[in-house]
Amino acid sequence: MTRIFLREPLAILADSAEGGVVVEGGRIAELVPAGGAPGRPVDETVDMSGHVVIPGLINTHHHFYQTLTRAFPPALNRELFPWLQALYPVWARMTPEDLALGMRVALAELMLSGCTTTTDHHYVFPKGCENGIDIEVAEARALGMRAVFTRGSMNLSAKDGGLPPDSVVQDEDEILADSARLLAAHHDPSPHAMIQIALAPCSPFSVTRSLMTASADLARQHGARLHTHLSETHDEDAWCAETFGMRPLDYLEETGWLGADVWLAHGIHFSDHDIARLAAAGTSVTHCPCSNMIIHSGHCRVCELEAAGVTVGLGVDGSAAQDASNLMQEVRQAFLLQRHHYGVSKVHHLDALRWATEGSAGCLGRGELGRIAPGMAADLACFTLDELRFSGHGDPVAALVNCGAHRADRVMIAGRWTVWDGAIPGLDLAALRRDHQAAAARVQAGP
Repeated sequence: MTRIFLREPLAILADSAEGGVVVEGGRIAELVPAGGAPGRPVDETVDMSGHVVIPGLINTHHHFYQTLTRAFPPALNRELFPWLQALYPVWARMTPEDLALGMRVALAELMLSGCTTTTDHHYVFPKGCENGIDIEVAEARALGMRAVFTRGSMNLSAKDGGLPPDSVVQDEDEILADSARLLAAHHDPSPHAMIQIALAPCSPFSVTRSLMTASADLARQHGARLHTHLSETHDEDAWCAETFGMRPLDYLEETGWLGADVWLAHGIHFSDHDIARLAAAGTSVTHCPCSNMIIHSGHCRVCELEAAGVTVGLGVDGSAAQDASNLMQEVRQAFLLQRHHYGVSKVHHLDALRWATEGSAGCLGRGELGRIAPGMAADLACFTLDELRFSGHGDPVAALVNCGAHRADRVMIAGRWTVWDGAIPGLDLAALRRDHQAAAARVQAGP
């Protein structure tokens, strides 16, 4: 196995690694202290003196297909429920070719922002797009992205008292059969896996109780995780109270979903009692600050969650909700939002980076990700500070967050360079942008 020495970075987010990092077999093999040298000979040395090296960022909530409906006029300036109602009919028009382009754009944008592991919550399967998860697995493998793809589902349409139209829902048997197929075909439960599958009924207001419980049972039979939206808006709280006679977290517990194998998107409107129950169960929460702010959903109580022992990660959420798939920008937004709410003494720039690395790894149950240490995955994001925005910086790591880094110069995933000098080898970004924009125009225009 080739031993690669990433020598003397400008700065590195790791202890006793000022001299660099040795990568071997897709893992971190050795940390080199300042002034030191690798303990064994290396095959290749890469000068990193112009780069700030951090663990690869981990995105724990997204909807890739939504890159096709960014800044869609009928959905602008709306809260969640009317926003969804404006977009569901548009998403129903997507073709497999549209999906592939939308997913490729999301993956490329994430990777260029320093993301090395991503999730995707794909829950819209219009006619002809039943193999949407297989499409994104193929796209991730082509780009070399590590991913946990969540097989989303909706079986409660507007005529049944739910939110989505009939055109984007499936029946329970179809959902469970495809979920089982995907778990058998793609889920690798082993450490350092490149592709995993999780099951993810969309939300309490779009699936039946029986699908929630059956999905939990099926995932646990395969050693897979569970994911859903929960406590995102006051509308959801009101809907659960009216429909189930209980709060969203009560419903989650009643359907067998409170557990250490579950991570929840948003988690904004949790009470103190809810937070204590999440901590006791080991259930994690993904904070999506940009989406929450744009849709005016509310403020995730990150400090209270962490103080209680709840793991918190970061997600960019769907590109139709926050109009970008840039995880480094999300780090800065999380820092600013939580600092604004809790104060200077409670939230530091390193907290925001931790949420996007160790915290997100915890959400996914991936202890081998999120840190630069021997034995960990060689997933690294490397940024230069040669833009005008960084001129005058003192602390290079703090500059990434405070000065607004948004594009990585080099990205390594499983020991392989997937971004070099700001480009993804083999991917024509100009052609992708052109084809994707044409697809988006077709989808948005309608029949």
